[in-house]
Amino acid sequence: MNSPQNQPHFELFAFWRTSATYRVRVALNLKGLTAHERIVNLDAGEQRSEAFLKINPLGAIPALVEPGHAPLTQSLAILEFLDEFQPAPPLLPKDLHGRARVRSLAAMLAADTHPLITPRVKKYLASSAAGFDDAAWRAWQIQWFGTGLAAVEQRLAADQETGSFCHGDTPTVADIVLASIVVMTRLFKITVPNTPTIDRIMQSCDAHAAFASAEPARQQGAPA
Repeated sequence: MNSPQNQPHFELFAFWRTSATYRVRVALNLKGLTAHERIVNLDAGEQRSEAFLKINPLGAIPALVEPGHAPLTQSLAILEFLDEFQPAPPLLPKDLHGRARVRSLAAMLAADTHPLITPRVKKYLASSAAGFDDAAWRAWQIQWFGTGLAAVEQRLAADQETGSFCHGDTPTVADIVLASIVVMTRLFKITVPNTPTIDRIMQSCDAHAAFASAEPARQQGAPA
């Protein structure tokens, strides 16, 4: 285990509002690790700057940088890196099937839901190519947030492995990703009905300091 004295100097390229950055903040908090945040203002288009594209050619955040190593991108890859770098507390179950279940739940939201509501998708849909106005974009958000969370609710409610968190009674990668989507629905004032299991799990997340301190509203650059 790494003590505060021998922690590496991580830099986290971040923005206050993003779901994916929230995931990394929660994982760092759970692991007792710190990272110096370098703000990439998505609203100002800084993710498309020449300097940042050298870090992540996709122009997406977060990116985690450790001196002497190539930048790490993609939030799920970063979470697994942090879990191996600092094994305690674990973010994945010990057993084979448990790990697969947690990864599956996380991917349902990180891979199948979140990509549909990112700023670059909104930018394209609002362009002349698709012609979405604000009402159409909000309907799009409601559709895909609702579809993803309803599917996860069905899985969680039916699985005996579900506890006070998504898998048992300690937070895992699945909870980090679930919370990252729910905090976005709160930010956009979107309510997804009929998700009692998710609502109960989110009560556990909200009460956990690692999640609470990662809330978008508490980050540098967030509106007052």
